[in-house]
Amino acid sequence: MSNHCGYVAIVGRPNVGKSTLLNRVIGQKVAITSHKAQTTRHSILGIKTTETGQIIYVDTPGIHDRADHAMNRYLNRTAKASLFEVDLIIFVVEALKWTREDEKVLNFLLKQESPVILAVNKCDQVKSKERLLPYLQEMSQRYAFDEVIPISASKGSYVEMLEEQVLTRMPEGVNIFPEDQLSDRSDRFFAAELIREQLTRRYAQELPYALSVEIEQFKEEGNLYRIAAIVWVEKSSQKAIIIGKNGAALKEVSKHARIGMEKFFDKKVFLQVWVKVKKSWSSDESSLTRLGYGE
Repeated sequence: MSNHCGYVAIVGRPNVGKSTLLNRVIGQKVAITSHKAQTTRHSILGIKTTETGQIIYVDTPGIHDRADHAMNRYLNRTAKASLFEVDLIIFVVEALKWTREDEKVLNFLLKQESPVILAVNKCDQVKSKERLLPYLQEMSQRYAFDEVIPISASKGSYVEMLEEQVLTRMPEGVNIFPEDQLSDRSDRFFAAELIREQLTRRYAQELPYALSVEIEQFKEEGNLYRIAAIVWVEKSSQKAIIIGKNGAALKEVSKHARIGMEKFFDKKVFLQVWVKVKKSWSSDESSLTRLGYGE
């Protein structure tokens, strides 16, 4: 039996479940999730190795309309750059919905040469299944998709079918990564992302995306990771919100982030988190690069 190996980009507008889908196919959290849009800021490689091949998934930030801010421009550039030289694209949409941002993603896909599979996500939330078939037919008329597959990334419904269709479209070749490797990202990266995940989940309403996490220290001491992190915000008022009265809010965020890290790394974690203010860092291209967004 021949071996297949290739790259697959997962694209779509913000908050349609791209990171949830990536975590589902990999079988472990490699991308943070939140109900708030634009949680993903980096293109993250998730590596799935089976007996018949290796699929290298690229989870991308959601492509959106607003480009009036350095962070937004960066997110769009990152998402679009991920589409070049991939063997297949999975375009994720939400069942029964089609927005201007979905249209923007589709218009960009029209310029690509890679085949596209449409993954219609959140089908488990459609109460009347009779409404789904006309929607799938409408989607099939918008673009010559290789396949249109209704899925539920959160429940796992038909995700295995999607993976089978993806693997059959991968070119023949040897695996690129070791079979036990799940991502190309470092432990420092995941530590920062796990803290940011707790912040975005806790402060979905109170804070904009003007926050970032920088790992200052990451030391391995036997079965212990000693981690020190800085949360960068743009305003003193944002710093006060994150810290909370007598530091209670920051302690809660740190506790849940530490628990997530211990589960992810399978090690004990000693975590220290500080909050600092740097005005307009997310509007400054040089600051984005320094904090790891220019990679």
